[in-house]
Amino acid sequence: MAQHANEVRLVGRFGGSVDTRELPSGTILTNFSVIVDRSAREIHGRTKVDTIACQTTRAAVATRVGKLETGQSVEVLGALRRRFWKSAGGLASATEVDVRHMSVVRDSA
Repeated sequence: MAQHANEVRLVGRFGGSVDTRELPSGTILTNFSVIVDRSAREIHGRTKVDTIACQTTRAAVATRVGKLETGQSVEVLGALRRRFWKSAGGLASATEVDVRHMSVVRDSA
């Protein structure tokens, strides 16, 4: 039987917006995004991007996120998570990367 794995590695740019909130359990949740270029290009030569929602409950990662500048190159490691909740419109869901490690990537120039 094949061994299952849920591992995500993103290398992209910090999206700039950070949202931190305390959950009823007392856990601090930090949400941010990483913008990653796609390998395919549009007809007009513009690079397509994906904005990937990320979250962490790890204090060390949240501290690093708080020190980042918009557009700064980063690498995040984690696992893909999907969560569900009830909203006014019915059942809703979101897919995010649960980040366990984040580091700044030095641009090679």
